[in-house]
Amino acid sequence: MSPDIHYSVVIPIYNEEATIPLLWGRLSKVVQRLDSPYEVIFVNDGSFDASLKLLAQLAENNAGLKVISLSRNFGHQCALTAGIDHAKGRAVILMDGDLQDAPETIPRFIDKWKEGYDVVYAVRNKRKEAWLKRLTFKLFYRINNALSEIPFPLDAGIFSLMDHKVIKELQRMPEHNRYITGLRTYAGFRQTGLLVERESRQDGAPRVTLSKLFNLAFDAIFSFSKTPLRVATIIGLFSAASSFIIGAVGLYYKYFLGREFLSWPYGLSTTFFIGGLQLFFLGIIGEYIGRIYDEVKNRPYYILDKKIGFDD
Repeated sequence: MSPDIHYSVVIPIYNEEATIPLLWGRLSKVVQRLDSPYEVIFVNDGSFDASLKLLAQLAENNAGLKVISLSRNFGHQCALTAGIDHAKGRAVILMDGDLQDAPETIPRFIDKWKEGYDVVYAVRNKRKEAWLKRLTFKLFYRINNALSEIPFPLDAGIFSLMDHKVIKELQRMPEHNRYITGLRTYAGFRQTGLLVERESRQDGAPRVTLSKLFNLAFDAIFSFSKTPLRVATIIGLFSAASSFIIGAVGLYYKYFLGREFLSWPYGLSTTFFIGGLQLFFLGIIGEYIGRIYDEVKNRPYYILDKKIGFDD
């Protein structure tokens, strides 16, 4: 934290050359009206278009605009982590760079922060996306909340403001498969949500692919819940008990009644079903083991290529 900077805005960028001018045009009007000094940190997450060049030009002509460029694409959560690590403000605002998060909402976050809230997060309302994607997100938040050991706010994503003491706690959390929305909730403190209308993308298709969204969902579930493992245990015990009962009934039919209990197609179907369950739960165990493997390697979340606009 720097005593001279009150607000840090952190924005990850990945191939957003068409959106950056419009984003900065709207964001600059907002931050220039703030009541205290600010910084805007753009994190170039390995873009291969002209995003970095545009950001460097903006940094040359705008005081308070800073750029971090990573050595390759490390992913959305790691790019946010890089920005958080370099933010000096008393309050840090996280937002996406595709203008689905409206910069004009930032003063509302700050007003709530001044009321004494340590975390102010956007509750996404009226998402302007395909109905299937809206439904998928809605189901994810509710399933994740049901499985998690701590209650998560529904429909709340990255767009948020966090006090510097919350940021310090996030920096103390070392896990590599990061789900910052969950870490923010885990940190606690005084939190509140603001109903915010989710805007549509300004240019092109979403940069976060479906596979990356699924990876993030897995990180959210497996990082904050042991319920899948407990379910595997319960179903395993139930299957074992059922198999014992079915076996006992089968023996009774064969030796006491002298006839077959179930024909071979039923037995074969049962074998395939139980085998499928075993593979499914083996995959769940593998997800947990894979995350342990990532932690043991202890590689850095990101690698810096260059920094622009920073004093150091």
